[in-house]
Amino acid sequence: MLRFTILGTGTSTGVPCVACTCATCMSDDSRDKRLRTSLLVQSETTTIVVDTSADFRQQMLSYSVKSIDGIVYTHHHYDHISGFDDTRPFTFFNDDQPVKCFALKQTHDVIRQTFPYAFGQAEQIGGGVPGADFTIIDDEPFMIGDIEVIPIPMQHGSIRVNGYRFGNFAYCTDTNHIPLSSIDKLQGLDVLILDALRYHTHPTHFTIEEANEMSKMIDAKQTYYTHIAHQIKHAECEKELPANCHLAYDGIQFDIS
Repeated sequence: MLRFTILGTGTSTGVPCVACTCATCMSDDSRDKRLRTSLLVQSETTTIVVDTSADFRQQMLSYSVKSIDGIVYTHHHYDHISGFDDTRPFTFFNDDQPVKCFALKQTHDVIRQTFPYAFGQAEQIGGGVPGADFTIIDDEPFMIGDIEVIPIPMQHGSIRVNGYRFGNFAYCTDTNHIPLSSIDKLQGLDVLILDALRYHTHPTHFTIEEANEMSKMIDAKQTYYTHIAHQIKHAECEKELPANCHLAYDGIQFDIS
């Protein structure tokens, strides 16, 4: 049995968005409160986090995550990597053992450039630095503990990114194009988590309408949308979606054999 917890469903600004007074940002519906996008995957013996979001610290505290066996990155945009510094306690309380991280080469390179002090370029140590042991991945499956991770190559505008499949669950955030070869890897899913930013066109994300079409092509039993902008009000959008499609919300969990 694997448990999947959606740690955040928001776009890069989060929802509510700073300084905004739109209906979603002012909403008192808890489903309209969206931390930055991230996923927690747990078996009885293994814990994986997908992306260290800008809200990583809050997310780890909220779900009492005490140890991490691997961090898997989808891509290098700041809202998906900016919590990297907050991985430090997982090193402090694990006998200074580095956290195992898995990323595309470009993502690894950007993390090194963004956090140079964690890679041997610290002026002084002070409160310590993140300890990270990176493995460069591409599209070949790999194991973290007892969990198989299957990369799903996708496009995020002009950028190559990865979605991931874990058993009959797949996580495909930050994309506006999934090639046919990757759609083949997404057959037979119980649950698909899929990018769906807003109603109107965006150059690097699926719209709600485009996500509905992609959901039909992949044909998972249930599809839940993530990376949702403040233009989307949960209660209103949910009523308009196809029967097997839903908006995800922060904290929703799935237990899948």
